[in-house]
Amino acid sequence: MSLPHGFTVALDRHTRVLDDGRALLGGFPTRLLRLTPRARALLAGRTLRVTDAASALLADRLLEAGMANPVVGALPPCPDPRYTVVVPVRDRAHQLDRLLAGVGTDQPVIVVDDASYHPEPVAEVAARHGARLVRLTTNVGPAGARNAGLRLVTTPFVVFADSDVVVAPDAVRTLLRHFADPRVAMVTPRITGLAGAGRPTWIGRYEEARSSLDLGRHPAAVRPGTPVSWASTACVVARADVLKDGFDDALRIGEDVDLCWRLIENGLRVRYEPAAEAAHEHRVRVDDWFLRKAAYGTGAAPLARRHPEFIAPALFAPWSAALAGTLLAQRRWSLPVAGLLCAGASVRIARKLDGTGHPYRSALRLTANGAVGALSQTSALLTRHWWPVTALGCAVSSRVRRATAVAALTDIALEYRKDKAGLDPVRYGIARRLDDLAYGAGVWASVIAGRSVRALRPRFVQRSAPGNHSASHIRFHQR
Repeated sequence: MSLPHGFTVALDRHTRVLDDGRALLGGFPTRLLRLTPRARALLAGRTLRVTDAASALLADRLLEAGMANPVVGALPPCPDPRYTVVVPVRDRAHQLDRLLAGVGTDQPVIVVDDASYHPEPVAEVAARHGARLVRLTTNVGPAGARNAGLRLVTTPFVVFADSDVVVAPDAVRTLLRHFADPRVAMVTPRITGLAGAGRPTWIGRYEEARSSLDLGRHPAAVRPGTPVSWASTACVVARADVLKDGFDDALRIGEDVDLCWRLIENGLRVRYEPAAEAAHEHRVRVDDWFLRKAAYGTGAAPLARRHPEFIAPALFAPWSAALAGTLLAQRRWSLPVAGLLCAGASVRIARKLDGTGHPYRSALRLTANGAVGALSQTSALLTRHWWPVTALGCAVSSRVRRATAVAALTDIALEYRKDKAGLDPVRYGIARRLDDLAYGAGVWASVIAGRSVRALRPRFVQRSAPGNHSASHIRFHQR
């Protein structure tokens, strides 16, 4: 199956055009793609439109490498845009009413009542909006409730929407355009905060800027080992026929990550499209918010059992791991050795870029990105994933205390400047550290319960060039 005529892609913002279009540098992992004269002629600036077999092949390769993204506004319309909305709900009749009012009645809607304590209000809301109601007598969780609705879907596409979201009017139509690519199995919109859903508390303002569900402003392929390594199913559009058994009923947390990765393992594509939006009712009370962050962490060990090749709290190339270890040692020789490691990495990369213009300039840029990425992931290990061990280390080692203080304060300074959360630095910093404490506690709880430390082990890989890559842990703050 190839991309249809008219399918248009644009180079990702991280993809660099070298040598007047003779080569492209980018993707995840970073790679150099040399273009033949015929392939160069297919690119119009940074855009490629499929017009024949050759352009379809090049566009497909760029998508697969993470070097380009579909231009959603230029994609052909979906030939059969019929879809069914499946809404899992437990109580929350008011939120359900708000969601269904926005969904409308043009497409069938299935409401799955996951054993509500008060089922009558849910049934009344479903009836008022003309939705089909499926009532479960036993609470099975979001995965099982979605599956119960999926089994009744007869349209080509299914839209899963949680009861606490509001879907923008054109969101589904925008997402459906991505299915012009026959390999796309699922597309998710950007999940933003719902305006007016509760008082704007300080933790609510932090969540508005650092929501676990908001994957950022830029489109991307969803793939482990990239900045967007998973996609939330709080709102998602999928091909009904490729979901087969749907979600894993045994998972109450991380079922969306598991589904994404199973689809990818089967050679299908999952896309993130921020041009479409759905608003989510964020938690605004500190206790609710903290417990939810901890619950996210408990998905780590079950996912590590199911996808050991995909999940890790950090992803290092050998040279970047050595760099992090050298700086953590905090010896007199640390900075000179770190400089030698970076210089050696730059030389190796430049050799692989031989034949392009300014290979050492490009190599230095890639090495700097790799070093920043390695130090960022090391910081996350100290303050997030491994914080119980870090706390013990701080009690006995001044070096661990210094490293942890630098990691925590640098993280707050950099992220505060980027997020613009509408908070003063002190409360923002407290929220950042509470976020890490909660998530890390959940990870350790799952590791202890599962009797396996696989979810805590970094992964070491050989790369052709060190880019700024993110690990594939359930890193809910990849932007």
